Amino acid sequence: MSIEVIPLDAPLGAEIRGLDLKTDLTAETVAALDKALDDHVVIVVRAVKDLSEEGQLRFANCFGEISKRKRPPSGRGAMGDFDNPFMFVSNIIKDGKPLGALGDGEMWFHHDTSYYPEPRRATLLYSMIIPTWGGQTMFANMYRAYERLPKRLKDKIEGRKVLQVHDYRRVERLDPAKINLDEILHHEHPIVITHPRSGRKSLFISRLISMSIVGMEHSESEDILNELADIAEEPSNVYEHQWEVGDLVIWDNWASIHARKDFPRDQQRLMRRLVIMGQPLST
Repeated sequence: MSIEVIPLDAPLGAEIRGLDLKTDLTAETVAALDKALDDHVVIVVRAVKDLSEEGQLRFANCFGEISKRKRPPSGRGAMGDFDNPFMFVSNIIKDGKPLGALGDGEMWFHHDTSYYPEPRRATLLYSMIIPTWGGQTMFANMYRAYERLPKRLKDKIEGRKVLQVHDYRRVERLDPAKINLDEILHHEHPIVITHPRSGRKSLFISRLISMSIVGMEHSESEDILNELADIAEEPSNVYEHQWEVGDLVIWDNWASIHARKDFPRDQQRLMRRLVIMGQPLST
């Protein structure tokens, strides 16, 4: 199987063409896909109609071991079957219960699983039902975000760590004075990491998940995190994916953050998600 990797007209991302996900992939194709993700941070396969769970798993295995879902300590917030590697991102209610998690509304920029000791390498999302408008996913290039930082800001964050937390909120950064960390997933990571595969420096903060800079006064931490987020989210650093049914998108969680736009609450949205195992991150 010969595939084409077509860079998007955007600060990150490439489209993959010529890929048949209903068959076993050759070693050459797997290597090409793996390289495309490293090179472009986000890769898109369009119009994959009726992709089975088996097909999505087969594609995911190109990028590493599939991660198991982790239940939050409080037991609140997460939905679905934790023995199943798939998570459904959906607002659909079935038999009086949510079919999935993170159902409606806007969601601020974030890394997936940055609150784990070993942040996961990548996320795969497959679109099954989409609304008539809205629900776009925006991706920001965190290599470029770091490169764009002014020297005074690089000096302030040099060697610093940030506390990453997650409690399933979508448009609010948590206040460290008002939460019990024992009840939510959390971990400290360097603000600037060296990407384990590319060796490049990447900014590892997000507006949603990065709660506070370790060892810094809250007000100064908030000012710096907001400034970092503003630089990362600058429109010229963002690719916005307009979903169509059958789109399969995979992104590098060490080199990008992503956000979701709002969409009509009375329309259904259903996406099927897998996550690839990662490793500890360092400066």
